[in-house]
Amino acid sequence: QNGITMAGGNGEGNEINQFSCPWGSHVDDDQTVYAADTVNQRIVEWKLGTTNGQTVAGGNGQGNGGSSIV
Repeated sequence: QNGITMAGGNGEGNEINQFSCPWGSHVDDDQTVYAADTVNQRIVEWKLGTTNGQTVAGGNGQGNGGSSIV
């Protein structure tokens, strides 16, 4: 069988089309991928057929505020 790249594939980095040390993922019933992007301190959502993700949590660095992921 052959796989397809649904998210990432653009090298390591902090742009919205990149991951830096992704750790854990989930695919929902709509084939949307959610991934924990640990170095960038964010959860990214990638909808099927898109070329860029969307930060749905975090993305503001480490911390304990409402907009941070510890």
